[in-house]
Amino acid sequence: MPKVALGDRPRTPVRGALWRLLAAVAALAVCGAMTMPVPVSGVGERLYREGQLPTGEPLRGERAGAPPLLGRDAACAQCHRRSGLGMVEGQSIIPPIAGRVLFAPGKRIAPDSIAHSDATHLPATPPDRSAYDESTLARAIRDGIGAAGHPLDYLMPRFDLDDASMHELIAYLRRLAPARVTGVTDSELHFATIVTPDAEPVARDGMLNVLEKYFAANNAAYYGGAPRASGGRSIRLQRQWLLHVWRLTGAPETWETQLDQRMRAEPVFAVVSGLGGNNWEPVHRFCERQSVPCLLPNVDLPVVAADDFYPVYFSQGVLLEAQLIAARLSQPRPDSAARLRIVQVFRRGDIGAAAAARLRAALAPAAEPIDHAIEPGGGPQPLIQALRDVRAGDVLVLWLRAADLKALPAPAPKNPEVYASGVMGGLEQAPLPPAWRRIARIAYPFELPEARSLRLNYALGWFHLEQIPVVNERVQVDTYIACSVLAQTLSSMIGEYQRDYLVERVEAMLSSRLVDGYYSRLGLAPGQRYASKGGYLVRFADPAGVRVVADGNWIVP
Repeated sequence: MPKVALGDRPRTPVRGALWRLLAAVAALAVCGAMTMPVPVSGVGERLYREGQLPTGEPLRGERAGAPPLLGRDAACAQCHRRSGLGMVEGQSIIPPIAGRVLFAPGKRIAPDSIAHSDATHLPATPPDRSAYDESTLARAIRDGIGAAGHPLDYLMPRFDLDDASMHELIAYLRRLAPARVTGVTDSELHFATIVTPDAEPVARDGMLNVLEKYFAANNAAYYGGAPRASGGRSIRLQRQWLLHVWRLTGAPETWETQLDQRMRAEPVFAVVSGLGGNNWEPVHRFCERQSVPCLLPNVDLPVVAADDFYPVYFSQGVLLEAQLIAARLSQPRPDSAARLRIVQVFRRGDIGAAAAARLRAALAPAAEPIDHAIEPGGGPQPLIQALRDVRAGDVLVLWLRAADLKALPAPAPKNPEVYASGVMGGLEQAPLPPAWRRIARIAYPFELPEARSLRLNYALGWFHLEQIPVVNERVQVDTYIACSVLAQTLSSMIGEYQRDYLVERVEAMLSSRLVDGYYSRLGLAPGQRYASKGGYLVRFADPAGVRVVADGNWIVP
């Protein structure tokens, strides 16, 4: 049976409880805007998100017969989520605790009043509970007694907070899930996509073509906000989507300022897709600082920041490739006493430099790294010079683009163990000379071509129907996936357009998708921000073709 954390009702089947949760979230929009409280200190936010008391000590949550919860494990956001709009996990139903829910009575939410057609097949929800006030909410938090005087579920810990801390926490709860966010109107949802100056032009144009056609197709189903009949019920379709293309210019240190200016001029609800080159960090920082979701951009060097919330990536790109290679090199070797000598070659200023650093850190101190950073541009001579340092028995790792791979000299070094970046080199299309194709292993953070071909048919078929030329298959398919993830996520939000909630719903629904394009599987647990977490090392099946085969099993570092 399901478990409910903060509520007075008896346990019911998951379907009914899930509807009750969704209806409570929908009630946020139905109840209308509430007066926003005066801003308070960060004490309540730290209590809610981090489980930190004003003294700096960890918050302590008690449950009878169980070990206490401390710090982040005791934080309200751990269950009720950052948005305060709750979640469903297995048999556990965690209801919303945002102020507009807590301080209003439960309402009967009939299916016809829900602002999305996907909810109309669910049963009506009975009245839930009395409204909380500050006194009864403090009692619930301290003693586990709900607004109507009934004990709360066992899942809800009891917290011994002093009056000052309780006041700060309740003030913070009142501010959660405001009635309106920028970029959202009664009839429109505004989105941006961001393109950096070093983005590859052909890929950029292909990505924008997919975005524009997807937005147009979505809006073609829009009925101006007016309800229309469906199966005897009146339903309201989603808002129109408006796309703003933010093209950055100049040096990376100016990008955040440019983005701030664009956000003021064209406020958006979220950033969807996008395309970067060697540096995405300013965009990542902007999204995190402005609390704007950045969903599945096309970047091969994402930012790794464990506590950041708003940017969500397909994978760690070349950093994942470094982990795949490290996993292979960490396996027991015939001469386990010898220190592994690794020669890494990359262009200075390219994303391979960060991948080389990740591999070097992953293998320390068991390996002896020899890095050759070639200056950008120029002919093949610096590359040839770097390869002269390779000895028999070395591990050679090539973090190089296709043009450099094509220029590799013949013959290949004798008896090295060779790895190359698939993302940088072009995957199975990597133009390695035949002598190198015989010995190289390619890091491949995707599903193998033969296995993913059926998964691409849906996107490629849609491209055909929409007359979209395929100019960069991976970028365009990933852009299509990002758009479809956005559409599925919005359909599950039943009109409650909150930025934190958008990210949380992406986490919840991503693993249920059937069409994941290039990826074996996409999925996010709470707090995870890289949807694909594994890959292969592959080799060419023959020196002349492009067919690759797995050199070992799927690796999840």
